[in-house]
Amino acid sequence: MRGRAMRTRRIAAAVAAVLTAGTGAAGCGVAGADTVAGKKGLVIGVNADQPGLGLRTGGSYSGFDVEVAREIARRIGAKSGTPSFRPVTSATRESMLESGDVDMVVASYSITPERKTKVTFAGPYYVAHQDVLVRASDASVKDVRDLKGKRLCQVPGSVSFPRVTAERGVAALPVAAAGYTGCLDMLSSGALDAVSTDDLILAGLAAQAARSGGARLRIVNAPISDEPYGVGLRRGDVTGCEAVNKAITTMYQDGTAARLLKTWFGPVGLNVTTTVPQFEGCD
Repeated sequence: MRGRAMRTRRIAAAVAAVLTAGTGAAGCGVAGADTVAGKKGLVIGVNADQPGLGLRTGGSYSGFDVEVAREIARRIGAKSGTPSFRPVTSATRESMLESGDVDMVVASYSITPERKTKVTFAGPYYVAHQDVLVRASDASVKDVRDLKGKRLCQVPGSVSFPRVTAERGVAALPVAAAGYTGCLDMLSSGALDAVSTDDLILAGLAAQAARSGGARLRIVNAPISDEPYGVGLRRGDVTGCEAVNKAITTMYQDGTAARLLKTWFGPVGLNVTTTVPQFEGCD
């Protein structure tokens, strides 16, 4: 009897171990299912103050990034139709992804090693270049070195200002603004001398100024860096990252990316790239 009881206990323990292992595997499966690929009710973070990229007017959003976000959502099989948008800023993108306030960020979000420790990046969907925007009447700025002693716009959370001052060692004078629309207003009014950030943002600002009858502006055309615009996802969403990369590839292959770039940046004469960018990898 004692031997039979021991065998019974061993069998029960083995069954319990199998059940425990099965539960653990199921738990991993549930966690792995937390991806943007095919997700119902997708919420995408976009800029609300960058003309040409992401601009909110009333309750609607427009711009290149917004259209890219819509295309990606459709191509990754996002359920429930059109995604909803939520405004993000350079200072809030990571925290809103981490908290789950947004599922994805498409907001002139340059991929950097530091940011890759906090979020997973798909893409890039475009590689911009940091440049300088000044008033057309100002012939004194020909490259980034000429910003020494100039009043330069500084936006919280953006890497653009420190790239000029810290990385390039140019002693520009900071003038704070909450966002790039504020930079545009101050540049047009003469309250600052220059804005330095990604050329797509600068092109959007110049186009906005032209449409509103504001000061004529010019892009210096002296790029100082590559700015790979990534699609920010919650850390670890490799499945979503791979789905987004596939969507970006097909956007370039079928001409959608070229059409969107021409629509939003063609009027200001910005030379854009219409070939598929080199992806960073879903790590």
